[in-house]
This record gives sequence, C-alpha cells and structure tokens, in this order.
Amino acid sequence: MYRAMLALSLLAALRLAGQAPAYRVTHTYPLGGDGSWDYLVSDPPRHRIFIGRHDRVMVVDETNGSLLGEVPGIHGAHGTAIVERTGHGFATSGDDSAVVMFDLTSFKPLSRIHAAEDADAIIYDAASNHVFTFNGDAHSSTVIDPANGALLANIDLGGKPEYGASAGDGRVYANLTDNGEVVEIDAKALRVIRRWPTAPCRNPVAMAIDVAHQRLFSGCRSGVMAVSDYRAGKVVATIPIGAGVDGVGFDPATGDAFAANADGTLTVIHQDGPDRYHVLDTVKTMPGSRNMGLDPTSHAVFLAGAKFEPLPAGAPSRQRPPMVPGSFVVLVVERR
Repeated sequence: MYRAMLALSLLAALRLAGQAPAYRVTHTYPLGGDGSWDYLVSDPPRHRIFIGRHDRVMVVDETNGSLLGEVPGIHGAHGTAIVERTGHGFATSGDDSAVVMFDLTSFKPLSRIHAAEDADAIIYDAASNHVFTFNGDAHSSTVIDPANGALLANIDLGGKPEYGASAGDGRVYANLTDNGEVVEIDAKALRVIRRWPTAPCRNPVAMAIDVAHQRLFSGCRSGVMAVSDYRAGKVVATIPIGAGVDGVGFDPATGDAFAANADGTLTVIHQDGPDRYHVLDTVKTMPGSRNMGLDPTSHAVFLAGAKFEPLPAGAPSRQRPPMVPGSFVVLVVERR
C-alpha cells in the first residue's frame, strides 16, 4: 500500500513538473526607425510602452505593436516617468542634462527642466508626489514637482546611480553601480538616510521591487541578481543570470523576476519564498536585448532588439557595432 501511494505521489509530481509554466517569445513587433534605445517603460492602464530612442520617445500600443506617437525634442533619450494624476510624462534628455515634461495624451512637450549631468533613469513616487531622476555622472538625483515641472532639489547620492524603485511608503531606492551599493532616500525630506553593500554582486544597474515582501532586485553586471531585504538593509540572496543585464522586473502575481541580458537571454527567476529563489527558465531573445518593460496586468515582458552589422576591421573591441537600418523591433515574452 505504501509503495503504491509513493508511486502515485511521484507520478503526480512528474505531471506537475511537466506542466510547469514556460516563457517564450510570442510576438515580434517591427518598429524600425533610426537611433539607439534605452529603457522600456510600461503604462498598464493604457497598455502602452514608452521607449527612449536617442532623439525622441516612442509610444507603442503593447497589444498590437502600432506606433501611437512620439515625444520629440529629446537629446540622448533614456527613461520615462508616467504621472497619471497630473496627466504628465517626464523623459530624461541626458545629453543636455535636462528632463522634458510632456502631455500624456498628445505627447506634446510642455517644458524643459534643467536636471544634472547624465540624467538617465527616472521614476515617479506617488507617496511624496515627486519625480526622481538618477544622474549618473553627477552622482545625484533631481527631484521635480509633477504638476508644474518645478525643480525642487538635487540630492547628492555619493556614487553613480543607475535605476531606482519606489516602495510606495515615502522611500525611494537606487543602485550605485560604481560603489556596489543601494541607497535609501527619504522622498519627502529629500535626503539619503541609509545605504548598504550589494556584495557579492558587483556593478548593480537595473532594479525592481516586491513591496509585499519588502525585497529589492538588483541586476548586476557581475552575472547575478542580488535580492535585498530593504527593511533590514542587507542582501539575502543572489541568483545567476545572463551577461550584460540592463533591465529587470518583478511580477507579484506570478512571483517571477526577470533579467534582460545583452547575451540574448531573458533569465526568469521564481520566488519560492522571500529569501529563496531558483532559475525557472532561460528564454532566447536577441543579442543586445538588455532592456525590458513589464506589464503586471497582462504579465507580458517587452524587450527591445535589432540586428547589427559586423564591426569594421580594426575597430576597438568595446565599440558597439552599427545597427542595421530599419531593424528595430520589440519582442513580447509571455508565459505559456
């Protein structure tokens, strides 16, 4: 009897394992257009994606890949922050140390706000009703009033920030890639109140957050994702990912975290518990597809990609190869 029950249990486990969800590329949206790209930012209520494309921000319908419009007048486009309560979007213009405020319906630029050198990532914190930029070379965060675009402060972060996240409780977090640290910002007092190391992770860049379990996910160029308990201020887990990460995400409904990697992979990591994780899947994408956006309502992951020409003879090994004209696409990855 015991052996029969054990056999049934093993069979059930094998069946469950066979039904484990797998992720795959389900759609490829050809968008074309010139220029490099950076962050993909999802707008779940309207099912749109905002994509920084060097001299503009492309606005794409995530359900069919159609181009809805563009925000012009950007010089070195990186990130976008969406503020529904004011009807405004904010796009970093890194080459001229600025932020462009624009209308979320017409995409018309409304004002240009001076930020700081290398204005890069940008997020909105609803608890304080402030927009925060992360300025790499300036080692700072610029704080903006989303209603009128007024500059409120420049916060010294003590290192080179990359991406950040809002906890929704008046705290904002950012990775410092040169120092290998996470900094915690009081979003109302506008000052850094705490920091902790991400070791053994080095060069943390991308960031996502799990508010329910109070965990931060830092994608690190040293080939791991570092998970921090942001109440305790310490790293509690590291998980291997692909090479050249630049975008991460976390879906609270599935408990899956994602790392988009330049080596042409998307690492999918499942949360078994707040401090326990395992690699669930590795999805083949496109070489260079290291930026991603996640829609937590549809659970789809969006990645940017393109085809590239070979490097010219004698070019430095670190030089980026030229993009094949018109080859820019958005990949949609879904769980099946």
